[in-house]
Amino acid sequence: MGWMMAGTMLSRCSSDGNGGSVTSNIANLGPLRDPDENGLRLPEGFTSRVVARSGMEVESSGYVWHNAPDGGAVFVTDDGGWIYVSNSETVSTVGAGASAVRFASNGDIVDAYRILEGTNLNCAGGVTPWGTWLSCEELSTGQVWECDPLGQSSAVVRPSMGVFQHEAVAIDEANRHAYMTEDVGDGRFYRFVYDAPGDLSAGELQVAEVMGGGPEGMVEWRTVPDPSAADTDTRLQVPSSTPFDGGEGIWCHQGIVYFSTKGDNRIWAYDTGTAMLTILYDAATSSTPILTGVDNLTVSPAGDVLVAEDGGNMEIVAITAEGTLLPLVQVTGHEESEITGPAFDPSLQRLYFSSQRGPNGGDPLGQSGITYEVTGPFFV
Repeated sequence: MGWMMAGTMLSRCSSDGNGGSVTSNIANLGPLRDPDENGLRLPEGFTSRVVARSGMEVESSGYVWHNAPDGGAVFVTDDGGWIYVSNSETVSTVGAGASAVRFASNGDIVDAYRILEGTNLNCAGGVTPWGTWLSCEELSTGQVWECDPLGQSSAVVRPSMGVFQHEAVAIDEANRHAYMTEDVGDGRFYRFVYDAPGDLSAGELQVAEVMGGGPEGMVEWRTVPDPSAADTDTRLQVPSSTPFDGGEGIWCHQGIVYFSTKGDNRIWAYDTGTAMLTILYDAATSSTPILTGVDNLTVSPAGDVLVAEDGGNMEIVAITAEGTLLPLVQVTGHEESEITGPAFDPSLQRLYFSSQRGPNGGDPLGQSGITYEVTGPFFV
């Protein structure tokens, strides 16, 4: 299918790009201050604004923002602006799918609209180097939907990528690999080898086996016999494949695939060159276990791994390239919610994310979800 795309800030491995090197300032930001007018605790010199609220019209658009905002990403537009896309982790009868907010080059909101509908429990997803959003359905019959962030082309389902409880996707275009997580207690770590560059319509689905008994070690990839899961759940088709305790966010940066597992509060790093899987962070063994409830994640061009908490302290915590853990933002008064969809704008001075259920965390439909923008000197 020919996508009419705006272009993205991405290149080789999902998060790579921005056209040059940047220097992270995250290690220098200092402690979080008292909550601001939006209930966010931020470092000195940072500000916040509310971009959208579930059930309310988005500024300058007339479009009603979806419930339960989840995974998100940013795409650059040809006019110097950008688009923030966001999934809706509800069922189709009350929304679900995915929406987008479009920003002008000065950061003003200029439009909002739907880019996917008729799906269910759209949790996280992933970006492609060719400028599309991959929205993942988190249910046993879930699939991956490829979406146009501009909303000009209809979304297309990608059944060859497998039927299972999809959480997130990360693309390694250099090797034509799409890595995927599965959000169940014995979920698997998958790799889809697509046949043609920039085309996810056909390929081979594989599942990881960690050699030597794990949890860390060399990975060998086994072919999944039936990605459609007609008779047997996808994760159970290769008995030797390795289970992971609740796969969550995933991102690929400079040949390393980072992903989180919420059941054991771990962040993993898979080296696509050496096929070695290691644990980057484990709350049970860390000397500074400030990060729990690990969920969505993104990686900055400088190599900082930003992890959003589902519960925990309701923070986004950065793991710097040097291995230091630093809270970047805390959402107060939303103790029963989760932080979702972290993504930087093209300037790397704005960070977008949502509180999925907002201050009314007990609402299963996420009708109080809030999407935020935080601005400050993340990078110099």
